[in-house]
Amino acid sequence: MDAHSAFMFLLALIHLLLQISARDFLSPGSSLSVERSSDVLYSPDGTFTCGFYNISPNSSIFAVWFSNSAEKTVVWSANLGRPVYTWGSKIKLNIDGNMVLQDYGGQIVWTNNVSSSNVQEARLLERGNLIVKGQGDTILWQSFASPTDTLLPNQIINGTIKLVSSTSSNRLLVPGHYSFHFDDQHLLTLFDDEKDISFIYWPNPFINMWAKKRISFNTTTLGVLDSSGHFLGSDNASFMAADWGPGIMRRLTLDYDGNLRLYSLNKTDGTWLVTWMAFTNLCFVRGLCGMNGICVYTPKPACVCAPGHEINDPSDLSKGCKPKFTISCDRKQKIRFVKLPTTEFLGYDQSTHQQVSLSTCKNICMSDCSCKGFSYWQGNGNCYPKSSLVGGVTSQSLPGSTYLKLPEALKVPESSIPRSQPSGRQYGPNCSAENQYSIANFSDISRSGQSESRFFYFYGFLSAIFLIEVILIALGWWFILRMEGRQLTGVWPAESGYEMITSHFRRYTYKELQRATRKFKEELGRGASGVVYKGILKDKRAVAVKKLADISQCEEEFQHELSVISKIYHMNLVRVWGYCSDGPHRMLVSEYVENGSLDKKLFGSEASQTLLEWKQRFKIALGVAKGLAYLHHECLEWVIHCDVKPENILLDDNLEPKITDFGLAKLLNRGGSNKNVSRIHGTRGYIAPEWVSSLPITAKVDVYSFGVVLLELLKGSRVSEWAKTEDEDDEVEKVLRRAVRMLAENVKLQEDSERSWITNFIDSRLNGQFNYLQARTMIKLAVSCIEEDRSKRPTMENVAQMLLSVDEENIIT
Repeated sequence: MDAHSAFMFLLALIHLLLQISARDFLSPGSSLSVERSSDVLYSPDGTFTCGFYNISPNSSIFAVWFSNSAEKTVVWSANLGRPVYTWGSKIKLNIDGNMVLQDYGGQIVWTNNVSSSNVQEARLLERGNLIVKGQGDTILWQSFASPTDTLLPNQIINGTIKLVSSTSSNRLLVPGHYSFHFDDQHLLTLFDDEKDISFIYWPNPFINMWAKKRISFNTTTLGVLDSSGHFLGSDNASFMAADWGPGIMRRLTLDYDGNLRLYSLNKTDGTWLVTWMAFTNLCFVRGLCGMNGICVYTPKPACVCAPGHEINDPSDLSKGCKPKFTISCDRKQKIRFVKLPTTEFLGYDQSTHQQVSLSTCKNICMSDCSCKGFSYWQGNGNCYPKSSLVGGVTSQSLPGSTYLKLPEALKVPESSIPRSQPSGRQYGPNCSAENQYSIANFSDISRSGQSESRFFYFYGFLSAIFLIEVILIALGWWFILRMEGRQLTGVWPAESGYEMITSHFRRYTYKELQRATRKFKEELGRGASGVVYKGILKDKRAVAVKKLADISQCEEEFQHELSVISKIYHMNLVRVWGYCSDGPHRMLVSEYVENGSLDKKLFGSEASQTLLEWKQRFKIALGVAKGLAYLHHECLEWVIHCDVKPENILLDDNLEPKITDFGLAKLLNRGGSNKNVSRIHGTRGYIAPEWVSSLPITAKVDVYSFGVVLLELLKGSRVSEWAKTEDEDDEVEKVLRRAVRMLAENVKLQEDSERSWITNFIDSRLNGQFNYLQARTMIKLAVSCIEEDRSKRPTMENVAQMLLSVDEENIIT
């Protein structure tokens, strides 16, 4: 047993001992003390714990948290922003049902304001809901009715409930300025409530109701996240976890950076994975960097000040920046405009002017003293004068630039112009050791000087002991992690789970990859996009290194596209660890998948020895559908694979499929815009008809290719081989269309005759060992996916749901 396993075993043992000594409920007149670690309530299944949670050596909150997460993630707090001392504080259930949180001096910090004559007990339910129960199962009070920043599965949000973010990654100190609740039109909305301004930033306030796909002014206001990871609101707000399905612990949290994220708990190591988020590009969260601040990618999001401005609070960049100048309205002051390329301040447009010249736009802003600058879109001549510089973001995807209004006398160095630098220097101040602990604002306590003097040394001694313990624990963790060769790198925002998406992506030099691959010695495969080699990194991690061919982007555009790919994480997608952009060399570094590609297992010479059984084929089909559904619906709009085929589906040790080469359509040479791919991509037999008919390319091209892969999984042979067996001169496309028509007609037959033709169609090597319902569903899906009219093809989300409906694990017998 290694050091890490021993440490985790010790933690589990301590957790078990504490659970044995913990209480099942709190009876009237009893209390929980902050000093005794065993004074906690557990949910019946042990998933949740309720008690005092230390947020620093000398302060605690009364909270509910996940018992089995690595960092005991808090989901509810009674006294957020008003912590109590870690000695002498307690939570008591009075005989009238009133729960009272008291600090060590007896001061009341929080109460649930219940008054009842029939109180029975306080109990923590399996769902994580802390309740005060009356006679006859009456609920007198529940924590689900007053959440902090998190919603749990089956916890309802309505017109009177809202989530409020915290002010830091600690998540446990002071309520922040972001909130999630129903607005006055009965729409679920993300708000930013600053000191002087307040605005909606999700859903996009600049699009109409039809584009938002929402329903306003409902008679009811209700939203809930179900146990499978699907959120649905009465206003038609809907989103789904990338790993949706039963048996996974989840939470929906409004994080301190203003992004609403859905997390799933990894049972193996207790970490959190982000499976959905409102903003995949964090810089587009309005107000993230405060007034006069601009969010840039470096490649992680970071805040900088607009030229001519300085930071308000170096310890909290979200508080924005203040101007170092004043502009008078007497028209005597000389004014100039400084261009900020590909930069926009989202919102607070004074007016909109279409198809005007740049000089006209400057004159409009110059004539208005309250105008702080303007955005100008060069392509269509749109002009947007700004009354406030809020929601600043610099991104290559923006179609225009901002022109900042500054005094001519103010010197603005070129280095102060914000630019997104995917591999450049890091913006922002360095954090010092002084900020290891956040200083909490305790409750207002009135004491005499004599009382303070009496307890001063005692509390100081306790704090010193706590601090020493924390340092020793930190040193122990550092030693264990160092032995395992792990390297912890901070991310922005630095929270558990999100690091799984944004970390471990780095730039490699050509020499590094040359050494890792032993000068590109072991070739794994090759295709139109390049050659893949096996490599071993310094940390002993096996990787696949792909030399990309036909790359035409400039350095900045190439790195921008990769910065987006790096954030994509799903169990059915190959993880991209990094890239190389060194001189003429362009390479991608991905995880190495041991079992190779699907085509080798399904069609290759090994097929007779390692025949894929029916359950494995169905699992592969379902996994590929989930991965494509994530790319199309839960990720970024432009992530269309464009080359779905067995060669691009890898199989891990458990024969779980992982799609590779996603996003390469954007990286490879192209002639279209960011939204349209003009050059034909893909492989003959898998190419959708719209590629050759000059129609706009959408996600439906992947649906078509997936349909072909489904047929090959069923038949056990390539579509191209069907052409050879039927007619040497027939094109693959003609044979495929003929086969699809035949299948569509057979699906309409009666059940008895249907079973016979399905048996004849399925791979004969299976000897009839297959699930009839699953086979029929896959055939019907394949037929609908290969429709020539793309509007008749289903979405990958629909496909995945259909396959899930016949998955044996989800069928109740």
